[in-house]
Amino acid sequence: MTLLGHDRYCDEIITQTTSIRDLLKDADLSATVPTCPDWTLARLVRHIGTLLYAGDTAVRTGTAVDDPAEVPEAAGPDGDDPAELDAWLAEGAARCSGALRGTDPGTPMRLWNLPRDTAFWARRATHELVVHRADVAVTVEAAYTVAPEVAVDTVDELLELFGAWQHSGSPGLAKLRGLDGSIHLHATDTGADLAAEWLIELGEDGFTWRHGHEKATVALRGPICDVLRVIYRRLPPGSERVEVLGESALLDSWLEHTSFG
Repeated sequence: MTLLGHDRYCDEIITQTTSIRDLLKDADLSATVPTCPDWTLARLVRHIGTLLYAGDTAVRTGTAVDDPAEVPEAAGPDGDDPAELDAWLAEGAARCSGALRGTDPGTPMRLWNLPRDTAFWARRATHELVVHRADVAVTVEAAYTVAPEVAVDTVDELLELFGAWQHSGSPGLAKLRGLDGSIHLHATDTGADLAAEWLIELGEDGFTWRHGHEKATVALRGPICDVLRVIYRRLPPGSERVEVLGESALLDSWLEHTSFG
């Protein structure tokens, strides 16, 4: 696994937010988000902005932000005026990215009861934005692409988080214990310089994962952006955009018990 680097993550916070803002131009903010059916686009925009302003506050003040509602700017503008929401998002991205970039990556930082460091949260913010951009894209029926190295790192980070949390009381991840078999994720459109294949092995104690090309109980193959969307439950594995080979029930069980973002 090769991290993208702290400055790149700070850049991506701006890049991903700008792409989201572009997708939102002339969009119906009252539209339901198909991949987050309890939310409208306006609600999703506010969720994204909350992340950005809470991140900025946690870095800039050096205090824990366990409840983003405590951050006044995180509430956003009154009403759902598109221009005001757009300006609010742009300002939030600039502030969050700038605060993270100006702080040593090893500086302790706590958000949502997760005490980590600024390096962790710059990466986490990047991938949160990558995934929510997929939510916006499907809502407005726009194409969705991600730089391959960013997409690969998004999958890496998700598996890292699940691996760390599987023994920490997560009810969903606990249900993976006892499943028998392996899952191969294979991105078909990346170069040899990117480790864009993953093997997830499940057993009595949960799961382990590593990069590699090996025969598995079930394989998910497709473009990296679509593999990313399936593993994040933003695209059904039955989509014609991907191919599932082998015992699809094991992949279905994995997806049923893993949820994040």
